[in-house]
Amino acid sequence: MTETPVAPSSAQHPVDPVDSVDRADAVEPAVPVRRLDADALAGALRAARERTHDLTDCLPESELTAQHSPLMSPLVWDLAHIANQEEIWLLRRAGARAPLRADLDPHYDAFRHARRDRPALPLLPPAEARRYAAEVRALALDVLAEAGPEQAFLFAMIAQHEQQHDETMLATHQLRRGRPVLHAPSPPRAPQGEALPAEVLVPGGPFTLGTDPADDPWALDNERPAHRVEIPAFWLDTTPVSNAAYQEFIAAGGYHEPRWWHPDGWLHRRQANLTAPAFWYRDLDGRWLRQRFGRVEPVPPDEPVLHVTWYEADAYARWAGRRLPTEAEWEKAARHDPATGRSLRHPWGDVPAEPRHANLGQRHLRPAPVGAYPEGAAPCGARQLLGDVWEWTATEFTGYPGFAAHPYREYSEVFFGAGYRVLRGGSFGTDPVACRGTFRNWDLPVRRQIFAGFRTCRDAEPAGGGARRSTRAR
Repeated sequence: MTETPVAPSSAQHPVDPVDSVDRADAVEPAVPVRRLDADALAGALRAARERTHDLTDCLPESELTAQHSPLMSPLVWDLAHIANQEEIWLLRRAGARAPLRADLDPHYDAFRHARRDRPALPLLPPAEARRYAAEVRALALDVLAEAGPEQAFLFAMIAQHEQQHDETMLATHQLRRGRPVLHAPSPPRAPQGEALPAEVLVPGGPFTLGTDPADDPWALDNERPAHRVEIPAFWLDTTPVSNAAYQEFIAAGGYHEPRWWHPDGWLHRRQANLTAPAFWYRDLDGRWLRQRFGRVEPVPPDEPVLHVTWYEADAYARWAGRRLPTEAEWEKAARHDPATGRSLRHPWGDVPAEPRHANLGQRHLRPAPVGAYPEGAAPCGARQLLGDVWEWTATEFTGYPGFAAHPYREYSEVFFGAGYRVLRGGSFGTDPVACRGTFRNWDLPVRRQIFAGFRTCRDAEPAGGGARRSTRAR
């Protein structure tokens, strides 16, 4: 999940969720776990480490040790933290090995140190952090060869932890100043000449929300247990809201009209002087430009809007005469197959994500235009539900009925009821292994350094209601 650094506003919390693998007061309920394939786990660990190197080897030591924003850790902290959590959980817990570097535990415990304070810690230099990570990994692969089902889950958790940190480090790259160091090809465009409907109908009725270890052994505790919910019919945007549509909101004075804003959001908008998505600005001719990984470029009208807070997403939805979907509505749209009544693992089915399905895995360092990836469409017809941008939902983060913390309470439970909003779907920065229809991310509603956008919805009844204001590309 995306980390939650201490906010620069009044909404503050000392804990980073994605860093929360630090605690060892584990809770291990007796649950059936489908066997995880050792080769798949080793492959996920290897892919995550390759990306970690890609994100750190491209910078000199001075930039790895620098703090590019108080919202983020120095990249060298992330690098050694990844290794330290791997040592704690895979060597000590899963392998019952003696500690390699117990002296590092306090410095890389996110519950002890907010991100803004981490530069002052006695951090490992980059070269030493890399050696430590390599030593831990070699020993962890030895443990994996003998791991049982419960130990294998810890490997899946740690692989996802590193992949989540890779997305966090990508966000740090977006915040750093300097020449571009990351390069990737452009994503595919939407099919030419295709006329997509503005919205799709998601039929009402029962739906299985969440999953169980017997069905998805990669699932983390907050995705569990699977349970039946009743969802009334609703209309959902076919694609995420586009930059063009969001510019209409700006042009209509949406940032200056308090009636569209949640009261807390209006206060934050004024305190933070929000007037557009993060990294947007106008040139002397009034054209919208954006900064993206060290590049300055025109804002593409057909890409999903990116780097907005929950409050901005909610205000846009109100202005458009619509609302943000709940996370249960979002998941039903993404997973429900009305032909079989089943809940799918991904919108396109149960097969693993491929490049033709979604914009994931940092293959493209930007969202694809709205309407792209027709092969990744959900049965309801909605597109880009996985990848491109995380999508804010209306739901506050809490546990499902029957929730049980696993393998430790600090992964999810400490964040329940603390004002966090759920995001769904992953972004172009999310690895496919850490992105599925049940995956739940969360963050405070003031956050916008994350790769987050949104789509809107409306109730199916009364018929004909909920016409949107924006008629341009969504």
